[in-house]
Amino acid sequence: MALDQLLLFIVAGLLLNLTPGPDVLYIVSHALKSGARAGMVAALGIAAGCLVHIFAAAVGVSALLAASATAFTVLKWTGAAYLVWVGIRMLRFSVRPASSFVAAAGPRFAPQLRSVFFRGFATNALNPKVALFFLAFLPQFIGPAVAHKPLAFLLLGMLFNLNGLLVNIGWAAGAAWLSANSGAVRSGMHWLERAAGAMFLGFGLKLALSDNPSR
Repeated sequence: MALDQLLLFIVAGLLLNLTPGPDVLYIVSHALKSGARAGMVAALGIAAGCLVHIFAAAVGVSALLAASATAFTVLKWTGAAYLVWVGIRMLRFSVRPASSFVAAAGPRFAPQLRSVFFRGFATNALNPKVALFFLAFLPQFIGPAVAHKPLAFLLLGMLFNLNGLLVNIGWAAGAAWLSANSGAVRSGMHWLERAAGAMFLGFGLKLALSDNPSR
């Protein structure tokens, strides 16, 4: 890949990763509630979920997913159910009194980081549209003369994922700083949790009602 094309790929990837979605919402909600460490662990989980789709696309599994209505539907409903479950869980958590959120906000509230990681992993790994995104986006930057296209696909996917991880760590650090320095954020934490839960429900319903964009 020529240098100018590589720079275009990096810039496009950064702009796409800056766009808020379920992954950013998941990272920011944990960083606001539990501090930078939880937000960064959530970002690592999101990145690990992307790796599943990158490797799958490199070996052709994502092409099968795009071509098979049954495979897409199964993964779509699994991912939608998971996002809805996350949303309901957040809404149930938000029922707690506001005072408990103030006490829990910031680094003093230590969630099970392993759980934060694996829920972040599932947020991406169970979303078939992430697989189809890599299948549609990355080949645009792989020329027809490239001898080892799966390897090129894999390397570009890893670069995209690294850029995304850096952006998501930035989201986590910014949200944690805002939580630590804004009393309004801490006092309104239960409302933020409700808003995040409602948005996850919306993401899940949107995914459930979506069609395979490749068909």
